[in-house]
Amino acid sequence: MLNKKSVDDINVKGKKVLVRCDFNVPLDAELTITDENRLVAALPTIKKLIADGGKVILCSHLGKPKGEPKPELSLAPVAKRLAELLGQEVKFAADANVVGDNAKAAVEAMKDGEVVLLENTRYRAEETKNGEALSEDLASLADVFVNDAFGTAHRAHCSNVGVTEFIRKKGGDCAVGYLMQKEIDFLGNAVNNPERPFVAILGGAKVSSKISVIENLLDKVDTLIIGGGMAYTFMAAHGEEVGKSLLEEDYKQYALDMEKKAEEKGVKFLIPVDTVVADDFSNDANFKTVGRGEIPADMEGLDIGPETSKLFADAIAGAKTVVWNGPMGCFEMPNFASGTIEVAKAMAALKDATTIIGGGDSAAACNQLGFGDKMTHISTGGGASLEFLEGKDLPGVVAADDI
Repeated sequence: MLNKKSVDDINVKGKKVLVRCDFNVPLDAELTITDENRLVAALPTIKKLIADGGKVILCSHLGKPKGEPKPELSLAPVAKRLAELLGQEVKFAADANVVGDNAKAAVEAMKDGEVVLLENTRYRAEETKNGEALSEDLASLADVFVNDAFGTAHRAHCSNVGVTEFIRKKGGDCAVGYLMQKEIDFLGNAVNNPERPFVAILGGAKVSSKISVIENLLDKVDTLIIGGGMAYTFMAAHGEEVGKSLLEEDYKQYALDMEKKAEEKGVKFLIPVDTVVADDFSNDANFKTVGRGEIPADMEGLDIGPETSKLFADAIAGAKTVVWNGPMGCFEMPNFASGTIEVAKAMAALKDATTIIGGGDSAAACNQLGFGDKMTHISTGGGASLEFLEGKDLPGVVAADDI
């Protein structure tokens, strides 16, 4: 179990609190935020620290400026929108070097309950290298550190790992925020200590990107479901025709090994029994449903078929813990979204179960298709959630103080 010190365990009254948030939001050409889910997700932690009388200093990265200040990747629009969401001023410290004169002056002038936002941490090249200079600069502003950015928890950067060393040298606490706590509780602890039956559903394009996830989950689940593009490698491993479908030739033996491992462990291992195939990668393509091993040589699989949807839904029914990472097909195209919709429906229909969506495309699919509020937890970090499912220690989580 992961027991980390949280914002409920620390006293921030009159203290300067540096909070690492995930404000890596999409911006349009006019620099308007087009999806503010990440801002909204950060509000509970920020409001708690304000209410407790902390001087709240926020920091985040945005995009990949690669150490060069780029106006289109400034966090200025975030400060503006955050002020509206919080109903109070968020002072923006516009420093190209993140911790410059503006930041120092703004922090020095803070009163309890006020909020300052620093400039994009990746404006400095050492951020992604966990360099000592930026870590020390960030820590110089604060007495306490709170990490609420699960989306970068799998990276050891200055603003989520390096800074903790210097905060501790000053005798300060390093805690996690509510968002990070929720990720730890659900993805970390639910997967390691699940209520059974435990079903995992893996989709997406490639087997190669989910190798460690498959291996780790086979030691934990009762049923493992494979859909999406990665399923065709499993079919091909059995000598079945997959046409122009996604295929990783080098992983066919691995696929067979995983099925054998599942059998040895008594894990139910499901792959599609029918496929929706098309003659082009387009919503307007000609498409039809074919049985397993019957994909025409000149067509490609773009979704699981109706029999597979039923097979998967039946396997999900009655589960007490379900983790889903990766769509069942090309859900962005309406003609090939059915499999993903049916899996989401089956999960949403569960009673008294913990349903977890592991970030990335499956999170986007769940929200776009209107099932987001029916799930217990939707992870905010694609890469980080995958590494959690692989059983890896995440540097950003490890760096926080244990209780």
